[in-house]
Amino acid sequence: MSAIPRSEVKLEETWNLKDLFASESDYEARLDEIRKAVRKFSEQYKGKVTDSASALAALKDYASLYELIVPAGTYVSLLQSEDQTNSDHQMRGAAFGSLMAKSSSEMSFFESELSQLPEEELKNAMEQSEDFRIYLRDILRFKPHKLHPEVEKVLAAFSSVFDAPYELYNVTKLVDMNFPDFEAGGEQFPNSYNLFEGTWESDPDTEKRRAAYKAFYSKLAEYQHTTAKTYDTHLQTEKTTSDLRGFDTVFDYLLFNQEVDRELYDRQIDLIMNELAPHMRRYAKLLQGVHGIDRMTFADLKVPLDPSYEPKITIDESKKYIFDALSVMGDDYSEMLKRSYDERWTDFAQNKGKSTGAFCSSPYGVHPYILISWSGSMEDVFVLAHELGHAGHFYNAHKHQGIFNARPSLYFIEAPSTMNEMLMANHLLKNSDDPRFKRWVIASIVARTYYHNFVTHLLEAAYQRKVYERIDDGQSVNAGVLNELKRGVLEEFWGSDITIEEGAELTWMRQPHYYMGLYPYTYSAGLTISTQVSKRILDEGEPAVNDWLEVLRAGGTKSPVELAKMAGVDITTDAPLRDTIAYIGSLIDQLEKLTEDVASSSKA
Repeated sequence: MSAIPRSEVKLEETWNLKDLFASESDYEARLDEIRKAVRKFSEQYKGKVTDSASALAALKDYASLYELIVPAGTYVSLLQSEDQTNSDHQMRGAAFGSLMAKSSSEMSFFESELSQLPEEELKNAMEQSEDFRIYLRDILRFKPHKLHPEVEKVLAAFSSVFDAPYELYNVTKLVDMNFPDFEAGGEQFPNSYNLFEGTWESDPDTEKRRAAYKAFYSKLAEYQHTTAKTYDTHLQTEKTTSDLRGFDTVFDYLLFNQEVDRELYDRQIDLIMNELAPHMRRYAKLLQGVHGIDRMTFADLKVPLDPSYEPKITIDESKKYIFDALSVMGDDYSEMLKRSYDERWTDFAQNKGKSTGAFCSSPYGVHPYILISWSGSMEDVFVLAHELGHAGHFYNAHKHQGIFNARPSLYFIEAPSTMNEMLMANHLLKNSDDPRFKRWVIASIVARTYYHNFVTHLLEAAYQRKVYERIDDGQSVNAGVLNELKRGVLEEFWGSDITIEEGAELTWMRQPHYYMGLYPYTYSAGLTISTQVSKRILDEGEPAVNDWLEVLRAGGTKSPVELAKMAGVDITTDAPLRDTIAYIGSLIDQLEKLTEDVASSSKA
């Protein structure tokens, strides 16, 4: 069960990166092409972007240049994600980072010259080209925060240095940390990041689950000071950048590109912390009762409600679930799902050094790629449906938008992914009246979809907000501070119902999202939108689906508020979030009732 080297993984369980570059020599040729294109762009346009006409001419070449860069960057990133222990991948990544830093520095003049154009010239260019309207609008928005061209050039040259904390975090986590075996019931079991998160954390055997927990967090503790220093370096870089660019707070700086105000951000965290907590405490008590656990601890929260009913599912068997549940999205979407399997868009393998969790990378001009570590549980099907939601989003956006119009605000990015989880759950519920099966499906929604997005990531967001408040006050953080903040958030949410035992405070070490700005809260924001839209699809069918497909095709041409409105949801009020929290409460009501029914029928 221990993780195998990447070299021993079955080919059919890996993604096909040859769709990006057929060979290493093709990749190297692309790097030469990028170098030449950057040099040519600089020679042709530096000092010559003087009006709307020259801006639009340059933007066309700038977009073409990005279309060269994106597949190369994706190729490097995916190779590192599949095996962080591979030194060739590490060196390739470092070399690409250096090239991008040099290229960004050389091209930094362009945005500086655009931002120095009179506002009327920028607006004139926006009116002439839909492809570049959003890009130019953002140049206009960012104009007050733009620095002297030479300063921008220096900052661009240091981009790989600014990215270093995230790289250090990954190397520490996925290369340096080697987890020892742990003992439970007189047996030895292997442990790793992927094994703990994919298997042991939800193991129904309490002795084994808690032993794995203790061993896992003991190893994390050995690296807490290095990881905290790495994170503090990242935070101080963000604070310095925020100050340099004239933002009042780090929050303003990080929310700027999301096109979201502080009210929406704070509301998402405050309402869930206050109003969802009572429902989730009831869920924890239900788990405790069903499993006969004497004292409910943080290590017990991921145990499934009915582990004996959890079906094991192969990769091949997952196709039927995925195709049947998501076919409501139409023929074109279904064709994309089929291609994802046939063309090996997904890396299913479990191997040493592989990035934890799951993600979807969607390079413009090439199909999406998905990373997942397949363990064979039904949860994996929900995770795959989630990532295919990202894939379907950009598959549609890339078909209908140019490279600068395709990507929406981070606030909206998790809506299409969580939508697919809701469609999967609705499909499963519709196809059975068996109380035990219904309980298992609803428990999967609560334990996977809502727990993951409305609890795990939201508690990360609540903790992250406290960290940034401290940074805004001119302070720094270390392991002791981060542990105290994380423990405080966990205890606030779970109250006296759950024992937050030693080690739980180190949960902040497990999440790379902290290196991606204010990302964690967007999971619950996206799921709030998708919960409302999935209800519309259940009630209205095709008209609601068509509205949703239009949202996906819109890409980044609308703000999060506008995109949600297109789908029939008003996120400027707290109504959608309160309704979603109430819906989660109703699911837990159903779980309590179904558990009584299952217990009664088993006695009969």
